[in-house]
Amino acid sequence: MTFDALLIVSFGGPERQEDVIPFLENVLRGKRVPRERMMEVAEHYYHFGGRSPINDQNRALSAALETAFKAYGPSLPIYWGNRNWHPMLAETLRQMRADGFRRALAFVTSAFGSYSGCRQYREDIERARTEIGPGAPEIHKLRTFHNHPGFIAAAADRVRTALEQVPSERRDSLPIVFTAHSIPHSMADASPYVEQLRESCQLVCQMLGRPAGALAYQSRSGPPSQPWLEPDICDYIRQLHSSGGLTDIVVMPIGFLSDHMEVIYDLDTEAAALCGELGVNLVRAATVGVHPAFVSMIRELILERTSGQQRRALGTSGPGGDSCEPECCLVTGSHGRLMGTAGVSARA
Repeated sequence: MTFDALLIVSFGGPERQEDVIPFLENVLRGKRVPRERMMEVAEHYYHFGGRSPINDQNRALSAALETAFKAYGPSLPIYWGNRNWHPMLAETLRQMRADGFRRALAFVTSAFGSYSGCRQYREDIERARTEIGPGAPEIHKLRTFHNHPGFIAAAADRVRTALEQVPSERRDSLPIVFTAHSIPHSMADASPYVEQLRESCQLVCQMLGRPAGALAYQSRSGPPSQPWLEPDICDYIRQLHSSGGLTDIVVMPIGFLSDHMEVIYDLDTEAAALCGELGVNLVRAATVGVHPAFVSMIRELILERTSGQQRRALGTSGPGGDSCEPECCLVTGSHGRLMGTAGVSARA
């Protein structure tokens, strides 16, 4: 099968104060979330002038890929569309159709399998194609990559850089804590989310030659009666501190590919403030972003589909497949399917 374009698919985020409420209304469409909860999340955006960094980071990723494609191939134009804010997926697919492109590969800015991290992206792509109608480009999603050597190498290098910011005599004893977006247990139980996260964390620590790091969660939403993945990163920091001897901690948001709103608010603001109160030196490792190993990995994923390049994976679970089972990551419950319930706190 031949492909004539690459589509980057992301969550999207506001770029000015006036965008915040319309953006959050898009995120919450079809969900039973109280408006006061939405306004609470809006305040996090207003704290940073209403601008999420995610769109700028997708522009940077597009530019890095264009540079790599010019140097090493493949010769594919790059498009970019979001689920929840401009450029919206339907807008981008409409432009691709007008430009004459008919079959594209899609790179989704999410590394781990779950409803909101994989299946919902597929559903939104198909919804956008239906909206456009005849002539809408075919979109074929690239496989997941939680254990790809390029992703692991990029994450390990970010942690290594963070460790170097701590005095050498204190590095060996400090804990490394990885974080990911918390999701409801019902969503986690129907997906490989936790297994993949644990494997990625283990592989990063192995590459660094360090003991296994801990996995904590952030950005929990939903009613207290609904169980979500734990421990919360701030609760975990308190727990470590209460056990005594905590002077330094490195936190790596491995569940996020770029330093967007959840990272800069939940970690750089809330967790950093907590560590300041406790007298703990928190060093937050950067996300993989446009690390050269990560950009190279995306090229590899494309070449797997276009020229039969070998599929690489570390660990024991093997490389992800090009398609999902019909029921994969499908979550139902007393309120029907959980249409990305985590989205209200998925602050892009």
